[in-house]
Amino acid sequence: MPPSKSHIALGLDFGTESARAILVNTSGGELASAVSKYKHGQIISHLPDSDKPLPPDFALQHPSDWLNSAARATRAVLKTAKINPTQIIGIGVDFTSCTMLPSLADGTPLCLTKKFATNPYAWPKLWKHHAAKKETDLINEIAHARKEKWLRDYGGIIGLEWFFPKTLETLNHAPSVYSAADLFIEAGDWFVWKLIGAPSNYIPRSTCQAGYKAMWNAKTGYPSKAFFKALNPKFENVIEQKVPGKLYAPGTQVGTLAPSIAKRLNLPSDIPVSAATIDAHAGVPGAGACDPNTLVMVMGTSSCHMLNAKSAKHVPGVAGVVKEGILPNLYGYETGQAAVGDAFDWIRKLTGQSNFNELTKDAEQIPPRSDGVLCIDWFNGCRTPLMDGSLTGAFTGLTLRHTPAHLYHALLEASACGVRWIVDELQSAGVPVKKYIATGGLPHHNPLLVQVYADVLGQPITVHPCQHGPALGAAILGALAAGKKQGGHDSAQTAIKQMAAPSKRTAMKATTVRPRRPNIPTYNTLYQNYRKFANLIKDH
Repeated sequence: MPPSKSHIALGLDFGTESARAILVNTSGGELASAVSKYKHGQIISHLPDSDKPLPPDFALQHPSDWLNSAARATRAVLKTAKINPTQIIGIGVDFTSCTMLPSLADGTPLCLTKKFATNPYAWPKLWKHHAAKKETDLINEIAHARKEKWLRDYGGIIGLEWFFPKTLETLNHAPSVYSAADLFIEAGDWFVWKLIGAPSNYIPRSTCQAGYKAMWNAKTGYPSKAFFKALNPKFENVIEQKVPGKLYAPGTQVGTLAPSIAKRLNLPSDIPVSAATIDAHAGVPGAGACDPNTLVMVMGTSSCHMLNAKSAKHVPGVAGVVKEGILPNLYGYETGQAAVGDAFDWIRKLTGQSNFNELTKDAEQIPPRSDGVLCIDWFNGCRTPLMDGSLTGAFTGLTLRHTPAHLYHALLEASACGVRWIVDELQSAGVPVKKYIATGGLPHHNPLLVQVYADVLGQPITVHPCQHGPALGAAILGALAAGKKQGGHDSAQTAIKQMAAPSKRTAMKATTVRPRRPNIPTYNTLYQNYRKFANLIKDH
């Protein structure tokens, strides 16, 4: 029998290009999903209604897109599922991170005010905004000089895409914007704040986003005033002056849906709303992963890899080790690759291919090691393990006989080698990796990529059947926010097993991609060559 539709959770997933809505039965079974693209997409060349070029490495978004796309996707998914909106008992939200914006005290994004509409520093900085290189270098330099203890939780280095480099960049380059902003806030937290219609004296922030992207620790809080003052005297009181709010773990109810937003979403008001989480992190419960030592690879425009373990280890280059940062009673590790799906699309466009079908078909005929073409996949910097956004990618071994498919195949192999490097770092530090799960859009649309990953890792990879893993994870958070008394769940373990684990009852069947044994020795050699070439590029 199909699962009952009596109790349903709504997951809202905000990616780089679109927002997704998914409806999931709290006893298991996806009912429907819908996607709505952002009108303005990624703002990387110029602001809307302007021909003035943006500064180099800028990547912005339009805050109105988030609300509008969420409304369209939610209305569409309700129509498809043909349910009564009163059946929805909880809402969860995941968002790209660190995507952050300066805001007024009432939640108005600074970029939507007349005074700052043409100032790019007043606009939300997308996660892939890479213009804060000097600020990132300074944060790392000062942190090492002061021997800040919190630095160990991030593998010894703070990332270019994080919260405080972007905030400090605004202070340094646009002091008027910094001064006018009543707060700087992660987009996921801002959206939840808008959902519940809370006043300016109650701003719920996510421990997930703060822990992984803003150097926050559950025991010690944010870095000290002295540290921020060492970065810039005007930055000394940044926490008190610009980062107000109360921190909540994902899955915790922070409020209920406000009537004004409920009307836009075509939902009843007063539905419990969870604290936000990072989109990739939502992919862990969304992939049905509730056991430790399972590497969940959320693969999309970029890739984020999460692993839960029973103990905390300091691993060079890991983007964060946060107690209960992903799931209760476990330490959550985050690693990632800055360019994956967008790098593949770059190759497609660069070589003049109209779509991936023909390119992939040709690449499938190319043997391991791509007929001598070797690639380093740092086309948007290296996230893990080097945490250096200034690094660049490269190809070597090219000849006139090579085709676009060779470049593409070599890039797939490079991406797989990047994951193997991450796994090696984890295991060398005493963090076992026993199982691999792939989720997100890429594993479903690019089976060749998953096969190459399995070959390079020499391990089987389970592809979770849900094509919107983070959205499913967000729905699970919504069920946790509701709690068992309102038809949801009180336990994360139970919620994950009921709502995301593949089973005959829910008709969700996972696919396992096993390594092609004859290719493993060849890829062992390729991996060693990748590491040698990477060292040459890094030191160049």
